[in-house]
Amino acid sequence: MLYGTSMDRAMERGTRRGAERRAEIVRSALEVIAERGYRGATLGAVAERVGLTQQGLLHYFPTKESLLIAVLKERDQWDTGSARRDGGDVWPLDLLTSLVEYNAMRPGIVQTFSALLGESVTDEHPARGFFTERYEKVRADMAATLRGEFGDRLPGGLTPEAAAPLVVAVMDGLQFQWLHDRDAVDMPALFRAFVSLLGQGDEEAEG
Repeated sequence: MLYGTSMDRAMERGTRRGAERRAEIVRSALEVIAERGYRGATLGAVAERVGLTQQGLLHYFPTKESLLIAVLKERDQWDTGSARRDGGDVWPLDLLTSLVEYNAMRPGIVQTFSALLGESVTDEHPARGFFTERYEKVRADMAATLRGEFGDRLPGGLTPEAAAPLVVAVMDGLQFQWLHDRDAVDMPALFRAFVSLLGQGDEEAEG
């Protein structure tokens, strides 16, 4: 019985160390991709940064594509790890504003995401499917957020489904502009201004 317990503990320690190592590799891959872009980032460069041989890295991620998807999922996990309304699947609108503020404090991650997003529009890019599915889900989540905030119509008359892609476009577009000139583009302030516009009706906007 004691032998079995010792073996279990050893396995748990091994699993924990493996998970920590994987997390370290993903963080290093984020850095390398931010510096060189996906196409310029090699498994060898990532392995060197974490003190592994390329063969050793392949033990954790057998292909460059599998590492890329792990990087993207990790980035999204950091975002969705924040509290949501009632513990459910709907983001409160004010939490989206907080997320933009949070992103402004981690330019390396934003740069990596934006670089991969730009590269993924090509048909052969390994992240194209990931981003296609991600945007489908993000638009649905954003529509649910807007419906929870405004009901079936925003004050300006748009449905949540019609407005959702616009909100996503503003969030991603601000990130690109901010990366080019952080002094000129106050990303959190501009997104707050955009959110305030969503709450204005036709008469209020004209006034």
